Amino acid sequence: MKKVFVSFILSFLLPSLWEGLGVGSLHAQTTVLPYRPGVTTDGVVYYLPQTALKIAVTATRTTVHPGDFHNYAKRMLRLNDAVQQEQTQWKIDKIQMVACGEPDTAKAHIVVLKKNTSAPLCSLTDDGILLSINAQAEQPKAAKLEEVNTSVSGKVNSRDFFSEEILSAGSELKMAELTAAEIYNIRESRSELTKGEADYMPKDGEQLKLMLQKLDEQEHALMQLFKGYADTETKTWVLTYVPSLTKDKEVIARFSDQHGLVDKDNLSGEPIYISVLNKNTVPAGRTEITDKRLIDRVVYYNVPSQAEMEISFMGNTLLKSQMPIAQFGHEEYLTDDLFNRRATCHIWFSPITGNIQKIEDTSVGK
Repeated sequence: MKKVFVSFILSFLLPSLWEGLGVGSLHAQTTVLPYRPGVTTDGVVYYLPQTALKIAVTATRTTVHPGDFHNYAKRMLRLNDAVQQEQTQWKIDKIQMVACGEPDTAKAHIVVLKKNTSAPLCSLTDDGILLSINAQAEQPKAAKLEEVNTSVSGKVNSRDFFSEEILSAGSELKMAELTAAEIYNIRESRSELTKGEADYMPKDGEQLKLMLQKLDEQEHALMQLFKGYADTETKTWVLTYVPSLTKDKEVIARFSDQHGLVDKDNLSGEPIYISVLNKNTVPAGRTEITDKRLIDRVVYYNVPSQAEMEISFMGNTLLKSQMPIAQFGHEEYLTDDLFNRRATCHIWFSPITGNIQKIEDTSVGK
């Protein structure tokens, strides 16, 4: 947590503050430093947040591969669905969305403190968003969406199950014939075991289960040589989207059944759309400060407006959500009564929307 007290020198931060607010240097020899919110000897410099959306797209790639004996699958095993050539296809599994806060550089403020008053305890995020006044606040946890990539191969080493006769066969055709015959023998043995007609029956049910499992394993491995096998890969991409206006079907990315998620300008994929509707749950525009003496002695905070978000692909709605968005609302302010020596009001702000989360007055009941 960034616990900020009045401890920095005003002349150190102000030149960089002017740069951060877009004001040029007055003298060529002036040293310009990167602007960083914090505390000066005269006040607190902070950002209000804008609400950003972290969108995670999870998809699975399936690649099917033909087996070594795929040319004989129909003739020897009557398989009509054997893989004849390698094919890859991506498919969207799910979409998740969470909100997070980012510094709004258009809302950088400084609170100038009165002389002979105690400095308030202020908490800022590492990137300068106001978290609390007269109270301690923990750093916000990062949005729990991570880019992951896992893959699983369905291939089995079928040759581990070859008999000596199959291994010594002189041609691929002969190997296919002997392998097909072995598959039929396995099926016959399974049938005899389940009917209780095998020459060597297991002593108990557990032994029978193990024998059947072993036959299934052998058949699966040999069938891959005719039917083929599949590899799968599951991948999650995370996008960041900052709503600014009401939008109807804005393209945020594209999805290709051959390449997965691609950039929104890559026409190899079909567009993934986001629609944003500002519900206008709060009036636009902040309350103006009529007493000019208070302009530098207030703390601004956000009053967010509710908005609806919908993500769609190929005519299907993949996700629909409603949440408060800071930049769709307006700013309000708290007066400098928070900064007197007898301040008993503790305030916490949302790092995502910048609105007041909690107010606690410790003077109540005293």
